[in-house]
Amino acid sequence: MMEIVHDMGHRLTHYISSDAHWWVHFVFHLVVFGVPVALIIILSATGYRLLKRRKSVLAWQAQKSFSKNGTPLLQYIFRASWKRQLKLGLLAITSLPALYMSLELPKLIINNAIESGHFPIMYMGIELSQTQTLLALCMLFLLAIGLHGGLKYQVNLQSGALAEHMSRRLRLDISKFSFRKPSPRGGELIPVIVQEVEPVAGYASESIVLPLLQGGTFLTILAFMLVQDLVLGIAATALLPLQIFVIPRFQKKINALSRTRLKEVRVLGEKIGNISNDHQPSARDIYGSYKRLHDLRLSIHKNKFAMKSLNNFISQMTPFFFYTIGGYLVIKGDLTLGALIAVLTAYKDMGAPLKELFRYYQAQADAHVRYSEIKPYISKEIEITDNQFADVTVLSEAG
Repeated sequence: MMEIVHDMGHRLTHYISSDAHWWVHFVFHLVVFGVPVALIIILSATGYRLLKRRKSVLAWQAQKSFSKNGTPLLQYIFRASWKRQLKLGLLAITSLPALYMSLELPKLIINNAIESGHFPIMYMGIELSQTQTLLALCMLFLLAIGLHGGLKYQVNLQSGALAEHMSRRLRLDISKFSFRKPSPRGGELIPVIVQEVEPVAGYASESIVLPLLQGGTFLTILAFMLVQDLVLGIAATALLPLQIFVIPRFQKKINALSRTRLKEVRVLGEKIGNISNDHQPSARDIYGSYKRLHDLRLSIHKNKFAMKSLNNFISQMTPFFFYTIGGYLVIKGDLTLGALIAVLTAYKDMGAPLKELFRYYQAQADAHVRYSEIKPYISKEIEITDNQFADVTVLSEAG
């Protein structure tokens, strides 16, 4: 194992000469050796925590006979929409080759059409001038981005249709069960049907396609960078360990504050609703709720903008490694200018899928919490099949 690491280090360090400036050596070793070690440690610790949490959840479910209280969320989603989920997954995977081509073609345009002096050239028996080559590559680039954009549009369109489909099914299931077994607390159905269903349906529409699309986008961009230059590809993840470590903690704190605010809003609603009753709340209690809501909102804003500022700073710091290492490699002749520009362009698209994956992680936790509120109102005898609602007029996705 040590021989493999030593050999890899020897191959990587050939990029810099012994007489290079000390800052080049420092940045190079920090990126090439420090970042992967930190990333492995953080990912291992995160995986261990997730496994431990999963085991505790399974144990709690077994202890409380969780399975008897209704269908689990993921099982409900797959039984209701597995065909649509499969279609969305295939569309997401199909869009990734078009994404890679849209990243590769700008490099070819710069290196093979603009900077190259070997013209005219012969391609498939056709003689092409420099201008013709440039136009041909630009048209291919336009085709690639058009194809990728069209596929993403279809993914988003089908995902939205699936969200509405799941929202309708959840409401129908709740209504059918409630009509069969009327509850004296029927007023509780209103917030469940109105507030809880749509976030769960939104998560259901992206439970499969979002990790495939956004995770695949991130890995495609990273693979493109690694193909251009191994060191630049590693540099792209230079501050990823910090993002993985810090950003979720900010988000967890924001979510906790948001839940506290929602509870306070409900308490305030009850106090205001009791104003006309015999047991009227005091004005001090109501004004105290106003003050607590004010403080909670300020805390949410403070943490939210601190998280955004830190994330933006981290995102802007990574190009520093590109300019430092990539610029040095271009000066030495070990990297083309087109490859460096292509990597810089690709990196700008790297942050969006990461944000979406972080958002998905939070949406998943939120959906499970909301589904736990919905589940008591769903009959476990209702089978979710394609002909379940044969007596209900179903609108097509086209309207």
